[in-house]
Amino acid sequence: MPPAASSDIAELSATELVRLFHRRELSPVEAAQACLERIEQGNDTVNAYCLVDPQTTLAEARQAEERYRRQEPLGDLDGVPVAIKDVFLTRGWTNLKGSRTVDPDQPWDSDAPAIAALRRHGFVPLGKTTTPELGWKGVTDSPLAGVTRNPWDPRKTSGGSSGGSGAAVALGMGPLALGTDAGGSIRIPAGFCGVVGLKPTHGRVPMWPASAFGSLAHPGPMTWTVEDAALLMNVLVERDPRDPTLPPQNIDYLDTLSAGVSGMHIAYSPDLGYVDVDPEIASAVAEAARTFEDLGARVEEVGPDFDDPTQAFERLFYGGAANALRDIDAATRSRMDPGLVEVAEWASGFSMLDYMEAMNQRGALIERTSLFHERFHLLLTPTLPIAAFTAGLEVPENWPERRWHTWTPFTYPFNMTGQPAISVPCGFTEAGLPIGLQIVGARHQDDFVLRAAHAYQTARPLTDRRPRLKA
Repeated sequence: MPPAASSDIAELSATELVRLFHRRELSPVEAAQACLERIEQGNDTVNAYCLVDPQTTLAEARQAEERYRRQEPLGDLDGVPVAIKDVFLTRGWTNLKGSRTVDPDQPWDSDAPAIAALRRHGFVPLGKTTTPELGWKGVTDSPLAGVTRNPWDPRKTSGGSSGGSGAAVALGMGPLALGTDAGGSIRIPAGFCGVVGLKPTHGRVPMWPASAFGSLAHPGPMTWTVEDAALLMNVLVERDPRDPTLPPQNIDYLDTLSAGVSGMHIAYSPDLGYVDVDPEIASAVAEAARTFEDLGARVEEVGPDFDDPTQAFERLFYGGAANALRDIDAATRSRMDPGLVEVAEWASGFSMLDYMEAMNQRGALIERTSLFHERFHLLLTPTLPIAAFTAGLEVPENWPERRWHTWTPFTYPFNMTGQPAISVPCGFTEAGLPIGLQIVGARHQDDFVLRAAHAYQTARPLTDRRPRLKA
């Protein structure tokens, strides 16, 4: 039987919810109400949602309830509440992308591919989650929506740019959430908020309209369990003609999820050869690597042997920001995030040869990591070298650099290569802040990444430990 209290219902996984819906032991309306209650209780503190529409949410939940009554569920997620990052077009709701420059008074009659797929499977939309302006940085604050805070300690950042989604999942404000990741924007908040965040192989999840950050950008799932990430991936990968990047893949991620890692050859790199890592984080990730040995994998401490590609990433990522702002006048820019305007103006000075050099470096990085994965099924690293820092800042206090990507060196290289990478919780600091383990796979081997993350989470579950906001 399901939990009696709505507070407990809000902490059920999507997999559990679907099972209870089919048994008629729980209603989609009850699940939606439980999530809406959590949002009402905690959103003023963490600012995870920038748009909540209970009337629409409950109307969709009642339709799902009726489908189950008729024993005609629409698909794999019928009745499951889902939080939507405010960069996905969603019919009937604004898509402001954290920006005052987007006119809310326009027709909102299109769905992004991810939303279209979710509708085919009967999801219940919970609302839009906060993002920095145009999703440009690894923390979540914007002139439009304000600062999003960490569910474990609201004085700290949730990370970004999918910070609202990360905070929402951790607090039971939705079992599933959508994020996007062009430099770590799914994995950073997953690491800081203690949830699961998967950046799939580039093109595996259709994306439309195209991101300002081009082929660095990946849509993906953010969830409380790896099993839920696999469930959501099965829906998100459905073909959409607006993005023909990759053909459909004939794989059920749930079917392969429990295959484990026994016999796998796994590389473990504590620092990629050039990263300074906080000792608490290094210790937790080293222990996680030993767990894979206990699970039957052969783990070797070795890195992929590439130099920090930060210069090439800056040219590709911030060049995208410059292109996004190219037609925005000075008066309008004055209403935007000053950091975004600054990097866009800086990057507008790049030449075509600068861009082509960055693409050449990206190609060399893809070649090196592809050859690395001829030897190793997976690569383990920390998700982040530091724990969450003060909310409202782009970089930690006394940080030697000014831009966000300098404190997330484990994430953006794998946007450049397009490889699948997941962050799964692997511990907590003494201050009670989450630590993330990153698992990286070869391109198109998202199933290996999910298998490994699920094996780890099954062996070392932290899913019974939820953040509790103080009144």
